Amino acid sequence: MANQAAYLDVASPLRRRTFLQRTAAGIGMAALADICQAAPPAAKSGLAALPHIPPQAKRVIFLHQSGAPSQLDLFDPKPETKRRHGTELPESIRQGQRLTTMTAEQKSKPITNSLFSFQQYGKSATWLSELLPHTRKIVDDACFIHSLHTEAINHDPGITFMQTGSEQPGRPSMGAWTSYGLGSENANLPAFIVFISGGDPGDQPLYGRLWSSGFLPASHQGVKFRSGPDAVHFLSNPAGIDARTRERMVAASRQLNQLHLNRLGDPRIQARIEQAEMAHAMQMSVPSVTDLSDEPASTFELYGEQAKVPGSFAANCLMARRLAERNVRFIQLYHRGWDHHTNLPARIRNKCEQTDRASAALVLDLKQRGLLDETLVVWAGEFGRTVYCQGELTKDNYGRDHHPRCFSIWMAGGGVKPGFHYGKTDDFSYSVVENPVHVHDLQATILHLMGIDHERLTFRFRGRDYRLTDIAGNVVHDILT
Repeated sequence: MANQAAYLDVASPLRRRTFLQRTAAGIGMAALADICQAAPPAAKSGLAALPHIPPQAKRVIFLHQSGAPSQLDLFDPKPETKRRHGTELPESIRQGQRLTTMTAEQKSKPITNSLFSFQQYGKSATWLSELLPHTRKIVDDACFIHSLHTEAINHDPGITFMQTGSEQPGRPSMGAWTSYGLGSENANLPAFIVFISGGDPGDQPLYGRLWSSGFLPASHQGVKFRSGPDAVHFLSNPAGIDARTRERMVAASRQLNQLHLNRLGDPRIQARIEQAEMAHAMQMSVPSVTDLSDEPASTFELYGEQAKVPGSFAANCLMARRLAERNVRFIQLYHRGWDHHTNLPARIRNKCEQTDRASAALVLDLKQRGLLDETLVVWAGEFGRTVYCQGELTKDNYGRDHHPRCFSIWMAGGGVKPGFHYGKTDDFSYSVVENPVHVHDLQATILHLMGIDHERLTFRFRGRDYRLTDIAGNVVHDILT
């Protein structure tokens, strides 16, 4: 018993901690010496068990159209709405489905045909609105899903659900999960980068928790790039601080944090060390990424002159291609302003003018550079819009309310079938009637294309194993090559 007690005392965590405290100075000085050799940080390889399956996509570019574009005015034309325009939506169609507070008490819910004409394009005979003259160029490269549906009926829960798998804030985002599972292929850039464009006063706000790491290590959160001289806060050295001084400051900070980590073993300290090293590496890598002076004139002929305007959707799409070339794992673009409860015809035309050309250009650019097959591009909002009008219906004006029961998205590259259509809605684009795809199914499919089994990528937090798709989600194998 005495020997057993002695063994337990030596092996206890307290004894190990004491040992580390007494030897921390030597360990810290070794770490400092290593930093002072100016060796670049190594790319992080992610979890040892991943990928679970051979990946078809190395990276994802997610073009989120915040506010929910109207599928009826862009991708899902319905001849029946033209025949019944202005008449009441039958109760047999709605079947008591919940409505937002904005139209729940609206007595009249007139069926509203799109003001815009549709035609079929490409070998795939894809129906597209006149609002998308550039998207028609990529219809044979894209896979259209017309049967996506979600659980959320309002914007903040809807976009949170799309990006994190839960309507409740606090969960890790899709980009953070992929960074955690697969790591990074570029030691000098974050694995997960975010851009925001568009929006006017009153538009739905976007919060940093949409690209948060949640309960995952903080080093996996998305890094937001801004327009302007510094794409990231504090990228440039302050006045009076040169590069050598900054290197010494980083080394000293690393030494102090390492001592603290050895003493406490807090993973948040390790995340701070990694973030400081990444920030230092980004001082050299980010300016070269954001400097577009090396782009030929043909690039701006493809993306349009707006690509020269920092912070525009077009400029962010071009940045996404440049980051894809540098093997950034997950690139998230948000474009605000798609919430069209009123004056939809004029407002949706404006949004399409801002996004249509650049979205198509991104796909075409990746394709001509040989990157599309290994890059998955996703174009989606958080839900759809109603077939009935919100507010007063006039000859040339209408609005549409939120509609979670069905909406359309497209994907391209990265292992999805090109020129393919999946799912079908009823005559009013009100309910899914063929091949429903839940948001969790979409998330499971994206992870699958990245080589991840969504049921096996988990993280234990507060006594429970969490995953992006919660306890649901099925890979949509029918859309995969």
